[in-house]
Amino acid sequence: MARFLPPEAFSSATEGLSLLPFNLERTGTNQYLVSNMVGDFVRLTEAELSRLVDLQIRPGDGLYEKAYAAHLVSGTNQTGQRQLLALRLRSRMSFLRHVTPLHIFVVTLRCEHSCPYCQVSRQSTDRSRFDMTEQTAARALDVAFASPSARIKIEFQGGEPLLNFPLIKTIVSAAKARSTTVGKRVDFVIASNLALLDAAVLEFCKSNDILLSTSLDGPADLHNKNRPRPGGNSHELAVTGIRRARETLGEDRVGALMTTTEASLDRVDDIIDEYLQLGLDGIFLRPLSPFGFAVKTKQYQKYDAQKWLNFYERGLRRVLEINRQGKPFREFYAALILTRMLSDRPIGYVDLRSPAGVGLGALVYNYDGSVFASDEGRMLAETGDDAFRLGHVDHDSYKSLVLSDKLIGAISSTLTQCAPECSTCVYESHCGADPVYHHATQGDALGIKPLSAFCARQKGIMGLLLDILDNSPEDAAILRRWAAP
Repeated sequence: MARFLPPEAFSSATEGLSLLPFNLERTGTNQYLVSNMVGDFVRLTEAELSRLVDLQIRPGDGLYEKAYAAHLVSGTNQTGQRQLLALRLRSRMSFLRHVTPLHIFVVTLRCEHSCPYCQVSRQSTDRSRFDMTEQTAARALDVAFASPSARIKIEFQGGEPLLNFPLIKTIVSAAKARSTTVGKRVDFVIASNLALLDAAVLEFCKSNDILLSTSLDGPADLHNKNRPRPGGNSHELAVTGIRRARETLGEDRVGALMTTTEASLDRVDDIIDEYLQLGLDGIFLRPLSPFGFAVKTKQYQKYDAQKWLNFYERGLRRVLEINRQGKPFREFYAALILTRMLSDRPIGYVDLRSPAGVGLGALVYNYDGSVFASDEGRMLAETGDDAFRLGHVDHDSYKSLVLSDKLIGAISSTLTQCAPECSTCVYESHCGADPVYHHATQGDALGIKPLSAFCARQKGIMGLLLDILDNSPEDAAILRRWAAP
């Protein structure tokens, strides 16, 4: 917490004072939201803002104390305050010291589901040529273990990765052997629809401490509509799989994600109730992404950012109501943003990082050996756009991939601190950049932010959270607990 200088520290209103960088946004007829370089927020009236800019403030007048606490002004000899800001900024950016901790292995594109919003452009189950081979997997492991991170995570994706379960077992065994040799810790996740989950898979996951991640879009009618499969029983299989995994692996060893379709917009209460009935500890309210079948089937165009924000706000307020009734239950995206807003701890979520996490946060090894800067970049390639394809495991090393001109170009366009529109945004310190999204929707990795649904959603959620923090003490206490370590 800032220490205020005593009134005698200055002999006049402006002597020794200087403004520090800040961004602002008008939030009402006479109100402004102001943030400093590390994202501390303060609300000022127009008159207060004018006085601040003119440095017509002095200790004891109230505005001085407010501005100093928010690190908007500094004295000539107050190097300690500037050093504090520098230390906080370094802490917030410390994720850059842990390069490429996530490695995604797409072991197959085959899937027995036919979800109309599928981002991956999955292939039918009889197309075995869309499986990763052991040779490709071994070369991908060479790249993954060359990452400088002391701890890496290997995530198996598809298609439906359990359709190539033998390869998953091979990769896990090889990775664990290498980790012992090189002293690098390895975690594992399987992202599955759980339709093929059986006792053998569960036993293997338990023996190797593997997490499971699945999709759950809501109650049976909604989930089955969003995620059709032969037999029309995708919801039954997902729910059964979640329960079996929780019983066998532990309650915290399986997580579920939902995707918002047009059919979901009026059913947020039903969706949340489904998660509660399964005993899950929270929900991640996600919009559709503009990739794969979500574009081909025009699912992505069926609602805009504002409709989704309305859905999100109803969901968040319902989750807060559940917490007020004594049941701990989180909305996980709000928890991620609140960690950024209320602390200086770095987070791994790539959408809230600047520079973006493409390549630096994750590498994706496709079934055919192609390497991508992000999972979304891999999805683009399935529709013919190789903008985020970095190379191939047969002839590229970790170093050549992360130092490639293509990746450096993508990352350089994602520094929100100096990007047009972002650099002057009051939410910049807590936001991030998504070059793949903007390339897919606007044909440019930087993007025109006033036309960006990504930008509209981020600003909308942060504005909502700030409103709750400022005006709803009981709910604010709940939100602060979500951001606690």
